[in-house]
Formats: sequence, structure tokens, C-alpha cells
Amino acid sequence: MNVTDDEALARAVQWLREADGLLVTAGAGMGVDSGLPDFRGAAGFWRAYPALHAEGVRFEDIANLAAFHHDPVRAWGFYGHRLNLYRQTVPHRGFDILRHWGERMEHGAFVFTSNVDGQFQKAGFAEDRIAECHGSIHWLQCADPCSAELWPADGLTLAVDEARCRLLSPLPRCPRCGAVARPAILMFGDYDWIETRTDRQMAQLRGWLTALCTPVVVELGAGRAIPTVRYFSERHGPRVIRINPRDHVISPRHGIGIAGTARDVLERIDARLAWGTS
Repeated sequence: MNVTDDEALARAVQWLREADGLLVTAGAGMGVDSGLPDFRGAAGFWRAYPALHAEGVRFEDIANLAAFHHDPVRAWGFYGHRLNLYRQTVPHRGFDILRHWGERMEHGAFVFTSNVDGQFQKAGFAEDRIAECHGSIHWLQCADPCSAELWPADGLTLAVDEARCRLLSPLPRCPRCGAVARPAILMFGDYDWIETRTDRQMAQLRGWLTALCTPVVVELGAGRAIPTVRYFSERHGPRVIRINPRDHVISPRHGIGIAGTARDVLERIDARLAWGTS
């Protein structure tokens, strides 16, 4: 059954009004409206990192544990730039809209995201209402690893030669053994990621979900290449509102799809809700 854009927006408004909890599921597309780079495909990644383009280095090659062992200065050039970028980025208005929607519901909102950028925390979502299934760049671990310890990157200041994608500062080190540190995020070919923090977050999310009677899922910018977020959304349907500029199609038994960027569609829905989030 084909649903028009207007019908999809009307159904989204109805579901949001009836919901007792808001599950926000977000992929990389959520941050594009804030000015964050889109790594979807080699072209998007290389636009953001021309030095890696010149050498034919793909996202999978640098977002890889092996890079920290073979060339940690290059690996930290990439991740140091990302850490600095995420710290400087201001979350777009769509984050505020979601937060206000959750505040109007009996059980509030909970975020499940594959993003490692910490933008939901920066936008005012409570730390204990966010599950980062791939970890967070704002936490560090030993690259070996010598223990299961994680520590925050709050005090870490990194100078990066962006033209060469090389770290200029001293390499971050593990405080226990002195080995090179790495972001506590799930990389490609990664068997050493310490996921204890994510495990705790997921346990909190599961507990929150059990209290809901009429949840609504708002999925934003989740791609099909690594469909973790899309699958999670669909498991918690049938009231999924999938927002995506290209990959918005969803089975009617799971929900509705609306084509567009996160901020644009959230603003369109919010205008119909008239809940006073402006």
C-alpha cells in the first residue's frame, strides 16, 4: 500500500500523540544537518579527508584497530580530527524537537544510536537515557588492551595536521601500561573493543522498554550498509517513523517512511503537532 507524504506525516503525528514513550534510533545521517561529514561511500569519506584520498585509504582501512598498531600517528590524526570536530559541532534543532517530544510522554525518551559523536548528550539528553551501540569517541581504552578499564577523553587535547591527517601531539597513552590508547568504539575487524559501558547502557534501555505500552520509534538517518539501527527499530515496531533522504522505505507491518533530512522532517512533524517546541 502506497502512503502519500501527507498521510505519513498525519500518521506520525497521531502515533506521537498516543505514545507513552519515545524511542529515538539514529544513524550517521542524523548529524549531517549539524555539518558533520557523511562517510556513506568512498566519495563522501574522501571529501572529508583528502589526504587519505590521495593515498587511496578507505574508511574501513583507517577506522580499523590494525591502524593503531601499524601507524598510530595516522590513526590518531583521523580520530583526533573527529574528536575535535565533534566537540566543536552544535547539534541542530532536530535534537531539541525530539527532546521536547519525549518530555511530553509518560516514560520520556530513550536514544539508541550507532553514532559515536556524543551529540545527543551535547543536546541535553540524559546520559542514562542513551545507548551507544558502537561506543563513544569521548571514552578511551588501551589498544592492547591490558585491562577492561575505560577512561574519559575530557582532558585530552589533540593537535592535528589536517592536510596530512597526522597527529602532531604526543600519542595518547594507557595510564596502566603506557601502550597507545584508542577510542573505545567498535572498529572494523575489532576484537579488542571493551563494550562494558555499552552493555550497561543496553541493560538500561531494555529495562525502560519493559515499562512501555504504546511506544513510538523515530528512526533518523540510518543506512542499509550497516543496518544495526534499522533492525533495532523494526524489532520495536509496528509504530516506526523512518526518516531518511534516500532509504526511507519500510514494510507497512513495521511503520511508515518519510523522505527527507532529519531536521527538515522533524520540523515538519513538529509544526503539525503544535506542541510549542519552537
